[in-house]
Amino acid sequence: MSRRMIELLTTAEMAEADRLAIASGVPGIELMEKAGRAVADRVAANEPVGAAIAVVAGPGNNGGDGFVAARLLAERGYQVRVLLAGEASRLKGDAAAAAKRWTGALEPAASPGVAAADVVIDALFGAGLDRPVEGAAKALIEAMNAAPARVYAVDLPSGINGTSGAVMGSAVQAAETVTFFRRKPGHVLLPGRLHCGKTHLAAIGIPATVLDRIKPRTFANAPELWAARFPVPRAEGHKYSRGHAVVVSGALSSTGAARLAARGALRAGAGLVTIASPRDALAVNAAANLAIMVRPVDGAKELAEFLADERRNVVVLGPGVGVGAATRELVLAALAGPRAVVLDADALTSFADDPQLLIGAIRKRAQAATVLTPHEGEFKRVFNGIEAIDKAESKLERARRAAEGSRAIVLLKGADTVVAAPDGRAAIADNAPPWLATAGAGDVLAGFVAGLLAQGMPAFEAASAAVWLHGEAASEFGPGLIADDLPEALPKVYRRLSADLRRA
Repeated sequence: MSRRMIELLTTAEMAEADRLAIASGVPGIELMEKAGRAVADRVAANEPVGAAIAVVAGPGNNGGDGFVAARLLAERGYQVRVLLAGEASRLKGDAAAAAKRWTGALEPAASPGVAAADVVIDALFGAGLDRPVEGAAKALIEAMNAAPARVYAVDLPSGINGTSGAVMGSAVQAAETVTFFRRKPGHVLLPGRLHCGKTHLAAIGIPATVLDRIKPRTFANAPELWAARFPVPRAEGHKYSRGHAVVVSGALSSTGAARLAARGALRAGAGLVTIASPRDALAVNAAANLAIMVRPVDGAKELAEFLADERRNVVVLGPGVGVGAATRELVLAALAGPRAVVLDADALTSFADDPQLLIGAIRKRAQAATVLTPHEGEFKRVFNGIEAIDKAESKLERARRAAEGSRAIVLLKGADTVVAAPDGRAAIADNAPPWLATAGAGDVLAGFVAGLLAQGMPAFEAASAAVWLHGEAASEFGPGLIADDLPEALPKVYRRLSADLRRA
């Protein structure tokens, strides 16, 4: 498996990476020269020689990168203008040194200069922006967006917060973004990712050893994050060694969600899967399943008795099970034992009136794994009103604080699904295609998580792997996807993953 750079650095962590590199003997101007060259190389790879390029340079190091790119592109035969936001006399340090190496004219950063260009290089703010843009800076960003030119962003589109991915009042819409050493959360979280266009990562001479000091806790969700813990079938293995997942079904009129989750668990690799079905739905569940077992289970007492067999080592509750007191009792019965528990949909909404009852039951579980898989609405029903979460500035931090407070793995769904662990680790997905937004897809995802947990995969890694597999299965099938297709697309994804793991 090729080694991808999955660490995501906050703006503070990236500043520390720069500082550590410089302290180790790498001159700052050398880092800036390599960053500017990476931008120039990307532009030159796409744009014809002689194209008119406007470099919008800000007053900081991002502007310094822009000066380097401007000089190198001019040397290659492009018509380059540098539009400086601010006064040249106020440039400092490496940015001032880079500006001195630019021998062309400096123009005020204004709309006409942007509008006349074939290509715009956005070197205004980069990832370090921490306050809303306004006034002349906002007008300049809007001019870049209004221009017919193709926009290349240096590090991060100006106006995007590198740590949260938020739009700080207004933000550049780039066609491509060139960033350095490691991506930031803002490259992956929405809406930041949507402003980046295609993101390119360039090495600029910062040694990877600085990560040993920084110890990042946020990662892009990719196999490199969890492959070492991924369950690989063994020659001597058998169905009982691969775990037994239980999915609790709803009533007769709402069995489909449980069947989707059960199919997902089986395809993900659980050795056995049983649907715990109310008696009134038993015939429907039995008729609709072949490899999945169906057993009669009504109410919390019978569920507790059914789960007393410790070989049934993971249970999924929520898909189609119904909202109300009966579901609350089922959830509390499941949480009372040692098995892993995946809670989704109705299992979460049933605690909207008393979320602390759910959180308290999870916190009592000691070492038993609990995975919550809410979408935004379900997340709010469980975690709204908790001050630390309400004040969080990003989806990442909301999920992370919810995980810390509940001691559960929190899988907060969306186009930028975040998986957060109580110990602070977090993974952000960026591989979900648009057609994954379809009814029942979340039920299948809960099943994928359960199937990996059943095989003994640790909860954070299992949830992260399930999210990645979910996105890959959707891409494998393509447009026209419905939830039923996801489990059936998974074997092709597994074949590719297995080949990668063997090569690693």
